[in-house]
Amino acid sequence: MAGRALLFKLNFKNPWHLMAVGFGSGLAPKAPGTFGSLAAAPLCFLMLLFCSKPVIAAIALVVFILGCKACSEAEKAMGVHDHGGIVIDEFVGMFVTAMTVPSEHALLGTVTTFVLFRIFDILKPFPVSLADKKVAGGFGIMLDDVVAAVYALICNYLLFAFVF
Repeated sequence: MAGRALLFKLNFKNPWHLMAVGFGSGLAPKAPGTFGSLAAAPLCFLMLLFCSKPVIAAIALVVFILGCKACSEAEKAMGVHDHGGIVIDEFVGMFVTAMTVPSEHALLGTVTTFVLFRIFDILKPFPVSLADKKVAGGFGIMLDDVVAAVYALICNYLLFAFVF
């Protein structure tokens, strides 16, 4: 069994499985990671408007911890590591990337967060590629996106410090 067929091994009444696929956004037939990031974008926008940076960091940490468990459960059910439909890691990546955006630039910051995070998540520069290939389990699924998000966060910070 390959590709999308593995998603049928998940039980969407199981909250861990539902969380792993980004509450359905990872079920997109093409570019599920992009759809997962798009699903996280409105949440980033709201967090940028209404939450302090420490609260955004706390939310990212909680979702990271819960995401590790959700990814492990989905991985066990599907029998493969880091299936494309698992996108809760994209949510965390978006949240981390958004942490340096000034609240007065919430809309533009949500756009830059999406674009920058997708670039680094897709390109996987070192050490993102290392985390992607060498770290197993739910923690590994989550970790490479957090490392990609750190690159994107730095770029977001520089954009808003010197350009916008």
